[in-house]
Amino acid sequence: MAALTSIFLTGLLLALRVSGQAYDAIDREEDAFSYVQPLDTVILGQYGHSPAVLPSPNATGVGGWEAALVRAQAFVAQLTLEEKAYMVTGQPGPCVGNIIPIPRLNFSGLCLQDGPLAIRVADYASVFSAGVSAAATWDKAILYERGHAMGEEFRAKGAHIALAPVCGPLGRSAYSGRNWEGFAADPYLTGIAMERTIEGIQDAGVQATAKHYIGNEQETQRNPTYNPNGTLTDVIQEAISANIDDRTLHELYLWPFANAAHAKAASFMCAYQRLNGSYACENSKAQNGLLKEELGFQGYIMSDWGGTHSGVASIEGGLDMDMPGGIGTYGLFPQAGSFFGDNVTMAVQNGTVPESRLDDMITRIMTPYYWLGQDVNFPSVDPSTADLNTFSPRSTWLRNWTLTGESSRDVRDDHGELIRKHGSAGTVLLKNTNGALPLKKPRSIAVFGNDAGEDTQGFYNQANFEYGTLVSGGGSGTGRLTYLITPLQAINERAKQDNTLVQQWLNNTLIINSNIANLWIPQVPDVCLVFLKTWAEEAADRQHLSVDWNGNEVVETVARDCNNTIVITHSSGINTLPWADHPNVTAILAAHYPGEQSGYSLIDLLYGAVNPSGHLPYTIALNGTDYNAPPTTAVNTTGKDDWQSYFTEKLEIDYRYFDANNISVRYEFGYGLSYTTFEISNVQSTPLQTNITASPPSLPIEPGGNPALWAPIYNVSITLSNTGPYAGAAVPQLYLGFPSSTPSGTPPKQLRGFEKVYLERNETQTVTFELMRRDLSYWDVVSQEWVIPAGEFSMFVGMSSRDIRVTGRVTVV
Repeated sequence: MAALTSIFLTGLLLALRVSGQAYDAIDREEDAFSYVQPLDTVILGQYGHSPAVLPSPNATGVGGWEAALVRAQAFVAQLTLEEKAYMVTGQPGPCVGNIIPIPRLNFSGLCLQDGPLAIRVADYASVFSAGVSAAATWDKAILYERGHAMGEEFRAKGAHIALAPVCGPLGRSAYSGRNWEGFAADPYLTGIAMERTIEGIQDAGVQATAKHYIGNEQETQRNPTYNPNGTLTDVIQEAISANIDDRTLHELYLWPFANAAHAKAASFMCAYQRLNGSYACENSKAQNGLLKEELGFQGYIMSDWGGTHSGVASIEGGLDMDMPGGIGTYGLFPQAGSFFGDNVTMAVQNGTVPESRLDDMITRIMTPYYWLGQDVNFPSVDPSTADLNTFSPRSTWLRNWTLTGESSRDVRDDHGELIRKHGSAGTVLLKNTNGALPLKKPRSIAVFGNDAGEDTQGFYNQANFEYGTLVSGGGSGTGRLTYLITPLQAINERAKQDNTLVQQWLNNTLIINSNIANLWIPQVPDVCLVFLKTWAEEAADRQHLSVDWNGNEVVETVARDCNNTIVITHSSGINTLPWADHPNVTAILAAHYPGEQSGYSLIDLLYGAVNPSGHLPYTIALNGTDYNAPPTTAVNTTGKDDWQSYFTEKLEIDYRYFDANNISVRYEFGYGLSYTTFEISNVQSTPLQTNITASPPSLPIEPGGNPALWAPIYNVSITLSNTGPYAGAAVPQLYLGFPSSTPSGTPPKQLRGFEKVYLERNETQTVTFELMRRDLSYWDVVSQEWVIPAGEFSMFVGMSSRDIRVTGRVTVV
């Protein structure tokens, strides 16, 4: 690390005032905004301003971590200054991120591993469904179950920290390349998904990481453009700045992170891009003010890999751990190095950083370690991990890591059955004309499309590939398959059972250029299954919202001659589906990224072993141009700070935008069909508190913020009945319309409740939605409080955001 001293000194000159007491976080968070102010007087005062919040508050352990905090403080008291510096700085090692061991204190280090759908750098591990698939289940039990099973695998492989789950991106843009890693284009649904997933992971004894905090809504220019011959501070153009007003930040993008803090997530990962002009990993308003103070977060903030752009500024701005830290052959970062490490030691010695701040950083890191009991009988890092880790291979290690225990441990257990269930539950039936599904032992089936069969380029794909079914996107959020049940395999197995003839054409180009009618054996099949896919990956935004590999033409070609064409998409999320109304397209299933049991998950739905119950966690528009808030993909100037993204749509993303502007859509948020039918009736509301005040009572802050915000104050109940021919699960959804006294810009309705309820034929149940104070509040920028507006709330309960079955009204205050 000594070799980095000259690099750090360059940053130090930028970061410090002569006195050593005025910090970079102050100057960068004010001076950096001056360039955005003249652009538009309308947005003056709303964007481009992030006031400094200093110092970074110390953890207190409030909320159940008190005993663990005492142990963490005792650990810190035994560390030398050098050891302290390396407790906050990653180093090359066997895992994607590593904190080195301190043998004399019987501390074996920390192993951090990707990612949101699998322990990525591992063999004999499962690949679960993606976040978008999990959200499409609208099933709180599955969200927990998936998180817990993932946590079990991380732990068994020796990973202390799972770099999951994701709520940034939230889904502001339909084109964002990483939407599939997260959950839904709605803060409420995403918040529930975050909370349940974190609880599942941490109940398995693994630390969860809520990421990417905050405003990480596009991939384009997420990192600075560096001078390829320069240093860490030689930047040609800075990363894009996500410029977000206070109310929008609270009601949309901070909302699910509040759920994460409420669930006592061990860590948060700060995002790559700038937030209101200041890099997210040194933005003291976001990290100190919002997260550690307002939300009472007691854990630690780690940087995204290479997301640290200063030393003192980041430390005082609230960053607790620099990742990946020290020197390595990190291809993503040509200027590989660290502002932390030895430089932290130097900063403490020269009085620039108070040692008390460094102590709190480590206390925050070690408190969840003790809280989860990771100091007792925690599995060692699987030695095979080091062989699979191309991010920091052995040749880059600065220290010898002693890897013990069984190598290539099989940690999959019975998770395949869970993944099969989860994949079915996260598949959305979009169309089903004349009962095309479920299939009833068809005599012949024709399978079309390059998404149906085996992956011809291996099970660990980091780039788009033509042939083979798609179960995950690319980048750090992907997984390494150990086996794969393809749709074609599952169809052939069922066909053998039913004595069904199966024909297949898996080359999209051949299909498009063929006269399909001449291929049938000997006549038009009873059913034609068309498999389409859409790739998405980290570090790139989507170029279009169509399916890939000329998939639209494949559907048109097949449907021209086959009057029972069923289309299945494996996609990162939104596809515009221009052929959806084709009369010969009788059914459509959006299967998302379902994980390793993809084929079996699908066959369960196609043949009715499972009744579809998935619902869309986003809106499918008629055209790609119907969506607002596209990524900022270019700037016409060369100024260092010219990459700007103004979130001028404010609260109007996804269904909120389409509703506010009365825009027709193909399939709305929350939409999903079943093989049975459901009725909703008898909406009622019941207050759970008396004398409800507009502002919450002032209570001591706990994880998640003021606990009064999480207190239930109203129940809304409905009667739900299964009126159709099959047993199945329904997802009634509660949307609220806020009173007219709410400030302008409030969406017409907002999701505030949902439940997945299984009903037998002719069964009826009462379903209750619990409304917390936060659910009925808006963020008041003047009082800086969550406030319940005066007047009448509208309650809309239905099977989607536009399929409203019953309505009611209630006056709260």
